[in-house]
Amino acid sequence: MASIVEERIVPFLLGVIGVVWFVAQIIFSFFFPINPMTLAPIFLSFAFCIVFLVRPFPGSQRFPFLRILDFAVIPACIWMGTFFYLDQERIITRIPYISEILPADIVACLLMIVLLLEAMRRTIGWNLLGFVLVVIAYGVFGPYFPGVLRFDGFNLEAFTEIMSLTSNGVYGTALSTTASFIFYFIIFGALFAVCGGGQVLIDIGMKVSDPRSGGPAKAAVMSSALMGMISGSAVANVTTTGVMTIPMMKKAGYQPHQAGAIEAVASTGGQIMPPIMGVGAFIMAELLGMSYGEIAICAVIPASAYFISVFMLVGLLAKRNTFERHGAAVSAEALTFKVAPILPRLYLLIPALILIFMVLTGSSLRLSAVYSTIAVLVINLFNPKRMGLRDLYAAFMDGIRQSASLTIPVSACGIIIGIVVQSGLANKFAALLAVVGNSSLLLALLIAMGCCMILGMAMPTVAAYLISVTLFASALVRLDLPIFIVHMFCFYFGVMAQLTPPVCLASFTAAGIADADSWKTGWTAFTYAIVAFLVPFAFAYEPALLLQGTLMATATSAVSLLIGCYALAIAIAGFHTKPLSMPWRGVILASAICCIIPGVMTDIIGYSVFAAALLFNRNKKTPSAPDDASSEASA
Repeated sequence: MASIVEERIVPFLLGVIGVVWFVAQIIFSFFFPINPMTLAPIFLSFAFCIVFLVRPFPGSQRFPFLRILDFAVIPACIWMGTFFYLDQERIITRIPYISEILPADIVACLLMIVLLLEAMRRTIGWNLLGFVLVVIAYGVFGPYFPGVLRFDGFNLEAFTEIMSLTSNGVYGTALSTTASFIFYFIIFGALFAVCGGGQVLIDIGMKVSDPRSGGPAKAAVMSSALMGMISGSAVANVTTTGVMTIPMMKKAGYQPHQAGAIEAVASTGGQIMPPIMGVGAFIMAELLGMSYGEIAICAVIPASAYFISVFMLVGLLAKRNTFERHGAAVSAEALTFKVAPILPRLYLLIPALILIFMVLTGSSLRLSAVYSTIAVLVINLFNPKRMGLRDLYAAFMDGIRQSASLTIPVSACGIIIGIVVQSGLANKFAALLAVVGNSSLLLALLIAMGCCMILGMAMPTVAAYLISVTLFASALVRLDLPIFIVHMFCFYFGVMAQLTPPVCLASFTAAGIADADSWKTGWTAFTYAIVAFLVPFAFAYEPALLLQGTLMATATSAVSLLIGCYALAIAIAGFHTKPLSMPWRGVILASAICCIIPGVMTDIIGYSVFAAALLFNRNKKTPSAPDDASSEASA
């Protein structure tokens, strides 16, 4: 009986709910548009149904009757979505904190919160759930907290008002943005990948890399950057490109933990790579009231510096590995990339080009994603290796599951944002950080960075970004930082927290593929991506790096940043034309930091020290054997 349920009934229900969800989205977005405050709860109801069917109640395999609890969610979600749809006029036109709250409003809110907490536990685990529970406890027991943390607390009516009847809670900007257009981008990405476009991007990265000079690693960097523009998921990039590039990197002489780290670093960088960045960038555009194209263009220089740094690093590591083998090169046959001809398949990239063109020219993000998805399906008809209906359906359902999984943490952020803002905690924290910043902007930025990274280690990128902005944006703006710079600062550290031990899923996934030590892979990836932890401080002090300045300031800052990235790659690799001792690596690291930090004096010092270090080591006699200490450090 249990096997029939899982093999037949559950897939059937998933298919029906997925198709109805997609059709409802199309109807409510294009034919009979409804208010975001109505669309958001309906969208969340569908996501609940998918999550509870895909991730069964614990112990249901041993005790099949527990599966009934998962099926019971479906009618509850239907009622919740129907309630908001049928009563939308009252909910939309009511005056917040003044209009009456009905008993049905309270029931719908409590049902939503309970389902959301359980869905969090099933999809993300206890990290985010524990944080949300602490925040809810703060909202309820606020009067009992000491000192500046004390506030009046929320009763049941006030909690319902904030969470489900205003745009300050669960049904706020983040969830509305996900329902309005991110959903369509996820469906596009799933169909684009299965119809061959994703493989073309990977093959391009493999084809243009020279197998004699760190080719597999460079292929990993390029492939992950290209795929990252579409998927925006570090773990997805690792599993897609890593299964091909990691084994080849190991053949090329990279140690297993190095190969895993390179793949993790490149895949994580996909979330900051324009023109199609991660979900957080879409939400940032909505929060700031900017077009997504503007954000993508402004992010070009920092993202380019990141990937150029990684690209140079893997090349230097390859040269060092060859040097330490006393010049013995790996056979070209061992590194041959078996890539099908790319030119005949380039037409498969047309949907991605349409998407990029429409986004950058200011078209509606929703329409851009829908038209690009239609282009995928049309082009698939002319593909000699076209996907059948079964394959397309499987890809569509994969996109549905991804959408549901993303919706849960985004919705959970609404609980945190609503309580933190409405309790006044955000303002209190901002005032405290502003006091610190008055004595040192750098110290305030370091505190913000540390908190962003701690949050990012415990939850997905988009959740870490939203919570960080809620806590720190107003404080950093008080320190005369432009609001766009503040959002990018929080976004970068929310992304890079995915590479920060002890919790770094991209690195752990890559370590599994590489058969390497997870802990060593995580710290190696953190070291290789160090430029991404410096760049946000650079654009905080020099907004021209985000194109927020004159052309001359942008050009000089970009040149200085790229030189600093090159020096940083040499310091991390411990190699230029020959291995470098640890003291000299420290000197070059210092020069790199001076180049990356904005300022004429720091640039002059950085250039001078870097040039002197390279000249001295160029004329220095080559050691007969590699420096063991530096070799170990570079590993």
